[in-house]
Amino acid sequence: MSQAQKPSVLRRLGALLYDLVLLLGVLMLANAIIVIPYEVITGHPVYESFLPLTLMRLYLFAVIAGFFVYFWSHGGQTLGMRAWRIRVVGKDGGAIGTGTALKRFLWSIVSFVPAGLGLWLSLFNREGLALHDSRSSTRVVMTQKAA
Repeated sequence: MSQAQKPSVLRRLGALLYDLVLLLGVLMLANAIIVIPYEVITGHPVYESFLPLTLMRLYLFAVIAGFFVYFWSHGGQTLGMRAWRIRVVGKDGGAIGTGTALKRFLWSIVSFVPAGLGLWLSLFNREGLALHDSRSSTRVVMTQKAA
């Protein structure tokens, strides 16, 4: 595993950008599935009251978590990661499970909130690990080009 090529920070950010574009569409659909019926039934916008708004935010957070956890635990790649030829693996080089993927997602939030400082730490880590990589016992490696 130590000989696997490490992706650059720019490659990781490129994959994240691809994923954010896809995730935007997923969130729009997830939002419509809840907002339209709610507003038809109640006659009030979801964003008018504290409780529905809070529940909506928690729901959308769960959709985001589900997106990343699913892809990381089923093949180790989101669609953006596939396009940029990177994959999430465990410290041993094997696939990661749902629990590890969830741990990685939660640490990713901590890693990205302060201006992405947790990701920039990968520039100074000998193994190229970002904060969320080291805290979740995962790593990101380059994959081979498809023939």
